Amino acid sequence: MPPITPAALAGHLAFALGLALLSALVVRLVIALKLMDVPNDRSAHAVPTPRGGGLGVVVATLAGLVVLYLEGRVARIADPYFLAVIAGAAAIASVSLADDALDFPFGWKLAAQVAAAALPIAFGLRLERLFLPFVGPVPLGPLAVPLTLLWIVFVTNAMNFIDGLDGLCAGMAAIASGFLAAIALIEGGAFVYAASLFLCSGCLGFLPFNFPAARIFLGDVGSQFIGYMLAVLAIAAAGFEATQVSFFIVPLLLALPLFDVAFTLVRRAIAGERLTEAHRGHLYQVLDRTGFPRAGVTLLHWGFTAAMGVVAFRFVALSPPRKLALYAVVLAVLVAYAFWVAARARRAGIGAWSRPAAS
Repeated sequence: MPPITPAALAGHLAFALGLALLSALVVRLVIALKLMDVPNDRSAHAVPTPRGGGLGVVVATLAGLVVLYLEGRVARIADPYFLAVIAGAAAIASVSLADDALDFPFGWKLAAQVAAAALPIAFGLRLERLFLPFVGPVPLGPLAVPLTLLWIVFVTNAMNFIDGLDGLCAGMAAIASGFLAAIALIEGGAFVYAASLFLCSGCLGFLPFNFPAARIFLGDVGSQFIGYMLAVLAIAAAGFEATQVSFFIVPLLLALPLFDVAFTLVRRAIAGERLTEAHRGHLYQVLDRTGFPRAGVTLLHWGFTAAMGVVAFRFVALSPPRKLALYAVVLAVLVAYAFWVAARARRAGIGAWSRPAAS
């Protein structure tokens, strides 16, 4: 990617502002539709609140991608991959919007996620190799397809599961995608830079309606779309542009939500609980239930994501041994966070972290 002039950067930011305003306009229209989220035993809200506000994020991001596909000359990947990203993102958004309205069973949701993830994979957008410290490039061979599929579906669900408090998912996504755009710009990853900027704009247009007090919720249409896009952008960054941006940047930016979901799944599996059963056992939910200020939980997650963004800038320039050491330090911090939440839960008398929702 050729160097971007200040005038060009200003133009990009002006376009991003237009997308944020488009997102906000769509959110206002969705509020008027009054697709209500009625509280249940695992809800963090007490009164019926409109949901589906993530449609603003979807429309803004896809509008940016379509304009980029039609008019972009530099910030592109090969047309089959580009179209597959747009089609897959539109597919996950469509199914999750229907889920917001009809509340599909988990099996149907998972099938839709797998189908949407398979779209870009079918066109060749898959993680073919990983660059590992002390080892170098490791071809994934026959594992490329299943690992890519698992990655996309896991991140899609992780951002969906983390969407349980006002501003939590959309705020982390805005910060993560903003840092990803900046890193890709510096590293020369033009497509990832543009697509991340579009996603960030969509999230920023939605956030004023969702934090500090939600007038509308993101809904599956937003949270699943956000997870899907970030997962796909990690793959695109790793090998589908002239300049590669490390795949491991996105897991670093999303370290807290990915750890929360993985930790909760493992803990519930060890406890013999049904993994598909609704619960309130995620770390952020437990922290909220201990009496920690609700807005404080969100701001804590935003702050950690921003810190990971700063770390990610440093990560790019580190030697392989130091990259590995950095990941070990981040994991240690996350484990310490889990112990801290557990200690608060014990002091608050929360004996069972995960309580099944009433049927």
